[in-house]
Amino acid sequence: QVQLVESGGGLVQPGGSLRLSCAASGSISSINAREWYRQAPGKERELVAVIRRDGSTNYADSVKGRFIISRDNDKFLVYLQMNALKAEDTAVYSCAAEGLHYDAYGTPTAYRVWGQGTQVIVSS
Repeated sequence: QVQLVESGGGLVQPGGSLRLSCAASGSISSINAREWYRQAPGKERELVAVIRRDGSTNYADSVKGRFIISRDNDKFLVYLQMNALKAEDTAVYSCAAEGLHYDAYGTPTAYRVWGQGTQVIVSS
């Protein structure tokens, strides 16, 4: 099992920056990708950024050039650096980990686990 805990949310003014952190514990070696999602009130959950085992990254079009996902492998941390924040970035941000568990017969089962979420409010 993998457990995730986010931190770093809060209130920031438009144009400001904020960094979110996601700490992982448990079966770290089973993780293939670490992700950040967000969900604004009345909207569907959106994948914001992903960083894979090989270090490759992808971003939602709405955050490209402003957000950066990175990781510290030694500390099992993933960060989301959010710059040039806009009011429309206001949401609950959740980190996730996607991977494979193998049973005693070597049969893989995909999983995705979630952190508890952290609120980001962009407002003057």
